[in-house]
Amino acid sequence: MDATATPTRPGFSRYQKFVIAILAFLQFTIILDFMIVSPLGAMVMPRLHITPQQFGWVVSSYAFSAAVSGLLAAGFADRFDRKRLLLFFYAGFTVGTLLCGLAATYPMLLMARIVTGLFGGVIGSVVLAIATDLFPLEMRGRVMGFIQTAFAASQVLGLPTALYFANHWDWHAPFLAIIAVIVPVGLLIVFGMRPVNAHLALRQERSPFAHLAHTVTEKRYRLAFFLVMLLPTGGYMLMPFGTAFMVNNVGIAFSHLPTIYLVTGLFTVFVGPVVGRISDSFGKFNTFCLGSLVSFVMVAVWTNIGHTPLFEVIIINVVMFVGIFSRIIPSQALISAVPDVTKRGAFNAINASLQQFAGAISAAIAGWVIVEQPDGSLSHFNWLGYIVMAILLVSVGLMYFLHKAVPDRTMQAAGAAASPETAG
Repeated sequence: MDATATPTRPGFSRYQKFVIAILAFLQFTIILDFMIVSPLGAMVMPRLHITPQQFGWVVSSYAFSAAVSGLLAAGFADRFDRKRLLLFFYAGFTVGTLLCGLAATYPMLLMARIVTGLFGGVIGSVVLAIATDLFPLEMRGRVMGFIQTAFAASQVLGLPTALYFANHWDWHAPFLAIIAVIVPVGLLIVFGMRPVNAHLALRQERSPFAHLAHTVTEKRYRLAFFLVMLLPTGGYMLMPFGTAFMVNNVGIAFSHLPTIYLVTGLFTVFVGPVVGRISDSFGKFNTFCLGSLVSFVMVAVWTNIGHTPLFEVIIINVVMFVGIFSRIIPSQALISAVPDVTKRGAFNAINASLQQFAGAISAAIAGWVIVEQPDGSLSHFNWLGYIVMAILLVSVGLMYFLHKAVPDRTMQAAGAAASPETAG
C-alpha cells in the first residue's frame, strides 16, 4: 500500500474549515476567470475576426505572463506574510479581469490577459503554500479535494451563468460579473484570515535571488518540477478548443453548452472531496494511477468522436473529469510534501511558473496543430489526444519515483510540517 496513506483521519478545527472555505472560494474566482475564456472561444473568434492560432495566443498569453511573474515572485515568496502576499496579487488580478471586461479589440484582450496572468498566475502557488503551512500531510488529500471543488463549482455556478450572460448580452459580460464575486472574497480574506507568517520565525536567506537560485538548483526538487510541467498539458491542449470542437464537430448547439458544464460540475463537486478522502486513506499514488487510467481511456474517446447526442457527450465529459480530478488532487498532495518549510513559497511559485509556461507552450502547440475548415469544423483534434495520452503514461512513471521519495522524508518531519496556526 502507498506509504503516504494513513489509517487515522484527524478532523478539522473550526478555523481550518474557514480557511479551506476561503481558499476554495478564492480558487473559484481564479479558475472561473481562466476557464471562461475557452468556452467563449466560439463567440470571441468570429466577433473579433481572429483565427484559432490567435485565440490560442489569447489563452497562452495568460500562462506566459504567469510563468514570468512566478519566477519573479519566487525569491520573495517566503519573505512576507502569505496573507499579505495573497492580497497583493489578488488586487492585481481584479484589475486584469476588469480590463478583460472592457477590451474591444484583439490587442486589448491580449494585453488584458497578460495583466491578469501576471497577478492571477501566482495566486495558486500562494494558496498551496498556505494549505501546506496549515495542514499536515495526512490531511492534505482532503484539503486539496475541497479546494479543487472550486473547479467543479466554477462549472456548476460560474460557467453556465457566464455563458448565459454572454448569450444574452455580450462576451464581455462574464468578466464584469466575475468582478462582483472577486470583491467579497477579498474582503473575507482581509477581515477573516489570520496572518500566515510562522515561516518568518525560521532562518531566512539574506538575498531573495540566492533563495530563488538555491530552490531552483535543489536536486530533490527536480523531479517535482518536471512533473508539474507535464501534469497540466492535457487541459491546456484540449480545453481552449473544446467548445469549438463540440459545436462544430460534435454538433452540439452553443445554447446547450451550459447544460454540459452544469451537469459535469454537479458530479465533480461531489467527486473532489471523495477523491481527497480516498487518497488519504488508500494512497495518493494509487489514486493517481487510477485517475490516469480513466483519463487515458476518456481522452481517446473524446478526441475521436463525431456527431454525438447531447446525453452521450455529457456522460463522456463527466467520466473524463472524474479521471482528471483523480489525478490532480493526489498529485498536488504528494508534491506539497517535497519542499522544506522555508522554501515552500519559492517552491510553489516556481512550480506555478513552470506549470504556466508548459501550459502556454501546450496551448500554442494546440493552436498550431488545429486546422479550422471552411465550415468551422476543426481538423487534427485527435492528434492532440494522442499527445496527451503519451504524456499521461510518462507522468505515471515519474510520479512513481516521486511517491517513493516522499514518505521517508515526511515521516521524519511530520511534526514540523504544520505550523502553530494549525491549532483551532
